[in-house]
Amino acid sequence: MSVYRFKSRETGDLVMLKQHGKRLLEILGKDPSGPGVVMHQQMPAAVQAIRDAIVLEEAEQKRLREEASARGDVPPEFDQVSLRMRSAPFIEMMQRCEKAAVDIVWGV
Repeated sequence: MSVYRFKSRETGDLVMLKQHGKRLLEILGKDPSGPGVVMHQQMPAAVQAIRDAIVLEEAEQKRLREEASARGDVPPEFDQVSLRMRSAPFIEMMQRCEKAAVDIVWGV
């Protein structure tokens, strides 16, 4: 699978490149190797897990930049598109699906 296609009856399909979709699924504790589902009851915890991962990622990047600056090194470069930006459509999808009591599936 070169892309993940997340589907629900409430929203349009959300397509993500494999590495980005896989990372989000891993954050959610889901197996990215095959088809799966995020049930609408799981979505508040799933959204919070992604938000927690964003905070951790941003704190780690800040720490690495500050350490490099303190040593006089060139600060490290990170993906131009952050986890915060990549996850925004998925978070929006989950919030809409939660309200509508609709699950999200992939790989089916």
